[in-house]
Amino acid sequence: MARIAIRTVQFVSGPDFRREADLYRSGTAPVAGVDEVGRGPLAGPVVAAAVILDPDRIPSGLDDSKKLQPGQREILYEAILSTADVAVASVSAVRIDETDIRKASLEAMRRALSALRHRPAFVLVDGRDLPPWPGPGEAVIKGDAQVASIAAASIVAKVTRDRMMARLGRHYPGYGFERHAGYPTAAHRAAIGTLGHCPFHRLTFGSAAFGSETND
Repeated sequence: MARIAIRTVQFVSGPDFRREADLYRSGTAPVAGVDEVGRGPLAGPVVAAAVILDPDRIPSGLDDSKKLQPGQREILYEAILSTADVAVASVSAVRIDETDIRKASLEAMRRALSALRHRPAFVLVDGRDLPPWPGPGEAVIKGDAQVASIAAASIVAKVTRDRMMARLGRHYPGYGFERHAGYPTAAHRAAIGTLGHCPFHRLTFGSAAFGSETND
């Protein structure tokens, strides 16, 4: 394996590249970060992204996507796509209803990893669970706020899903998907009460889903 020069990048009060750098120094390359967006909404797919950052071209300002403004996410999204190996995958609301949101999220992660140009030697995943992937990895709780590759994946997944939901809002006006991305806001609940469900609503979440408005 060719020797790789590692430039460790640290971000002020944000994620850094230390986990990835340690793996590269041990000869484990490449390393992919993985995250998903869309576990909590009442409508739309769950979307996962896998990102292999170039150690010499890490975009400045990476952070947990929830901590960034929409404009910041858009700028970083373009920077990540132009410098890294990136893949995105989604699992539909229908499939979520057929299985469950945890299984659907892990399946989206697996698909994203499989779609990367380079097969990862190690994966760093946000959360508690590793996707069904035939290789080593580590699940990092709150990894999108600690690990640069996971933060990059969270940004790509968030921007991708928000754009998908904005398009869905144009096809199904009245629900406000372009504003709340399918999350259970008061306006979204009221729209469902008036219009009923559209084909992209998840039908198995029950009343528990109506109590969360998080954007993870």
